[in-house]
Parts: sequence; C-alpha cells; structure tokens
Amino acid sequence: MRNLVIVLGDQLDRQGGGFDGFDPRQDAVWMAEVAEESTHVWTHKARIAVFLSAMRHFRDRLRREKLDIDYTELAASPPKKPAHEPGTLAEALRASLGRLRKAKNPPERLVVVEPGEWRVQAAIVELAKQEKIPLEIRPDRHFFLSKEEFAAHAKGRKQLRLEYFYRPMREKFGVLMEDGEPAGGRWNYDAENRGAFPKTGPGKLPSPVRFEPDAITRGVIEMVNARFPSHPGSLDAFDWPVTPEDANAALEDFLAHRLGRFGTYQDAIWTGVPWLYHSRLSQAMNLKLLDPRDVVAAAERAWRKGKADLESVEGFIRQVLGWREYVRGVYWQLMPEYESRNALAADRKLPEFFWTGATEMNCLRDAIGQTLRFGYAHHIQRLMVTGLFALLFGVEPREVHRWYLAVYVDAVEWVELPNTIGMSQFADGGVMASKPYCATGAYIDRMSNACKGCRFDPKKATGPDACPFTTLYWDFLARHEKLLAKNQRMTMQLKNLARKPAADLHAIRRQADTLRDG
Repeated sequence: MRNLVIVLGDQLDRQGGGFDGFDPRQDAVWMAEVAEESTHVWTHKARIAVFLSAMRHFRDRLRREKLDIDYTELAASPPKKPAHEPGTLAEALRASLGRLRKAKNPPERLVVVEPGEWRVQAAIVELAKQEKIPLEIRPDRHFFLSKEEFAAHAKGRKQLRLEYFYRPMREKFGVLMEDGEPAGGRWNYDAENRGAFPKTGPGKLPSPVRFEPDAITRGVIEMVNARFPSHPGSLDAFDWPVTPEDANAALEDFLAHRLGRFGTYQDAIWTGVPWLYHSRLSQAMNLKLLDPRDVVAAAERAWRKGKADLESVEGFIRQVLGWREYVRGVYWQLMPEYESRNALAADRKLPEFFWTGATEMNCLRDAIGQTLRFGYAHHIQRLMVTGLFALLFGVEPREVHRWYLAVYVDAVEWVELPNTIGMSQFADGGVMASKPYCATGAYIDRMSNACKGCRFDPKKATGPDACPFTTLYWDFLARHEKLLAKNQRMTMQLKNLARKPAADLHAIRRQADTLRDG
C-alpha cells in the first residue's frame, strides 16, 4: 500500500485534500468510530448520532466507488474487556496498522487533512512517530483561508478584531462588492440586524425541511440509545442532514423561506420556537457536507436576484465568510495555550441545571430544554442566555467550553472553543472581543418573551423576585471593577455601578453570593 488516507468524522468531503492523487489500486481510506470521541466530553446523543450517521453514509459512498476502506464501527454495547475494542483514534489506527503489517500490506505513509481539534492532531502525530511511519498533513481547503494566511493577517497586530478581518475577506474574494466598494455603500449592517419580535410574536413561520432518518440513521440512533443511554439529550426529534444531498436541500430551503427575514430577526428569541429564521447549516458545513463557498455564493445570488434584502444577506455572509473563518484562525494561532486562559479568574462549577434544564428562570429553561431536545440553540441563545449566565455566575471557562462542545450538533473544537473562551466568557482578556458581553435581565426581556410570566423581574436586583441575571450583572461589575476600568468600552457601565448606593450594592453582592452557594 502506498497511502493510508485518514478521514475524520468532520472531514466528509469527497473533494477534500486527502483524496488528491488518490489511486484506488495502491491507496486505501481509513475511518474509525471510537468511544473516546463521544466520551471525552459528556456528548449529547444527537451530536454522536450526527457524526456517526454522516460517517457511515460517507463510508458507503466510498464503497460504491469501489475504494478500499478500512472502517471500524462501534458496537451497540461496550465489549466485556476494553482490550477487545480500541477506545481512541490512536488505538484504532495502531490496530489497523498491525493488521496490515501481518497481511504484508503496510502503507508507506499516512495522509490526513488538518484535523479540526488540536487534541486529535497531536494524537495522530504522536502515533505516527511511535509507529515510525511518515505522516503527511495536508491543508484543509474547506476554508477560504489557510492557517498560514490567517497567521500573516495576525502578524504584528496588537488586537485581532473581526471587522478588520472581514473587510479584506470581502475584497479578496469579491463578495458583495461593486466597483471595488461594498455593495450598498456599507461594509456592515449589524445595526439593522438586532430586531425583536412584536408582542404578538413571530407569527406563522415556515418549518425547516426535515430529513427523516433512513435505515443507516435509524441503526445509528438505536446504537446510540443502547450504548450511551445516560448521555444528555434525546434522539426523538432527530432530523439533521447527514449527506451532501441533504445539506444542499437544507441550503435551498433556507434561501427560499428564511434568509429574507434572517437579518432583522437573527438576534431575536421566542420561547418554544427554536429555528425562527436561522439556517441550521453550521452542522453541515462543519462536517464538510456543504462547502461554505457554495453557501456564500448562493446567498449573494439571492440578493442579486432580489430574493432577499442586502441587510439579511450581508448579516448571514458575515457569519460564514467573516466570523467562521476568524474563529478558526484564532484557534490555530493560539492553541494549545488558549484553552487554559482565564482572565477573570472564574472558578465556579457549572450549575447542574445546565444538564437538565430544571431551573425557574424561563429563558434558561427554554434555551437548555431546546438544546437537550434538539442539540441546537441559535447564537444569541448561546451568547446572551446560557453564556451570559455562566459569565456572570463565574463558571470556570473550561467547564463552559466542555459543555458547549458536548451539547451542540455543530460543535467542533476549532469553532466552539474560541467562541466560548473568547467571545462568551471573555477568558482571553480581549483577544477576540473588545469587551465582555455582560448585561442584566433587561436585555433578555427586550429580545425575547421569556420574561413574560417568569417569576423573576428583570428590573430587580434584590429581593425574592429579583432576576438572577440582574443581580449577578451588578455583582460581576463590582467583582471585576479594577480590571474592567482599563477597558474604555466599559466606561458607561462602570459609571452606572458607581451610582449605586453602598447599601444597595452590599445587598446585591450578598444576594449574588446566595445564588452561587445554592
């Protein structure tokens, strides 16, 4: 054998770099389902099922093409003896290499496209070193920019900011550009992308296209329920795309039915309505079932054909061409040290209700309940509900990171970790975000209907009906006042803190301590 091409669970792209120069007569593909990828964080059943179903569909596609594929499949129940089943990717790969050597058909080298997690890449590199076999790591062409190109952008900059990354990306790739200028005369329509629904709610919404589980997916669901019964979440409503055909159908459905109002309402929340105008495409892109270039091009075509307004299309493209590329660059620029950053010295445990949804706070109960049911929440639910509470509560950032990595179907570490450590928890001290995303319950009241009927009052910081978000917000500012005073963008919030009478602030801090101590 010449090359053994490693295909990981988030690299399900037949056009990926691992297949460059692939010769079926002398090359083979290697894939493995291993328990560690579902247990190194306490992974949501839907996230496990998404990866394994998509992997098995990809495996069968390669088999139809008559490619030689070495595939390790998880059994429905753990083996009686751990040695009978490889627990990690490295163990599975070592076992395969051993079998190939016994068959006198060892590969001359291993080939892999850049993994999406530092942990996985380090394990493969170490395995190749131990097995004394050459390893070729190829660039991941799925992204607009390579790691090296982002490093060149970051070189010499004191701060990394999305806006100064996003504009050159638009210019470089000619996206939403007209005669060298941004379409519509503006780079950014973020101010128009913050609408809340009226008191009557979002009205009748088009339901996203569903993908009923086929025989392969049903088999995976049965296996996950049997093998990981204690893991969080449910598979009762599983309908995620697991093939490129599904993913493209999901893209067309979004373009036709939701892109047109995505811009206005992308930050809005309405309890009991999970999808709203969001695309549900991040999972498909992150598993490489859908090329982000196709997504960006399709959204721009929709605008040019008059099927969606510029504010919506720009807001959506900013997430894909801008933010998605930006967080990946930050991840590889700063790992592995980045994971351990904790600028606010947060040290609390993640509250138990994050795994159950059992809380009296309507906003958190809705966001977490939705997450446990579907493995999904949109970006404002993640940033300004679950993330905001963890920030104000003072949860140790790696605990928050592990929760997000565990519970969302689109979570791959390159995108999840910077969003959590940097954007949500401000644990990097301002590398990704220019200020902490902190707010009282009034923000949630403004952007959702969650506070209506909740027993807590977002306007109150003390007393039995005080909103925990509001209590913890003022306590957060007080606890970190010296550090935040160095940040010009926090000036107004700190001035408001200074206006608080000492007795009021003392009562707030006492109530915050009671909240944390349960």
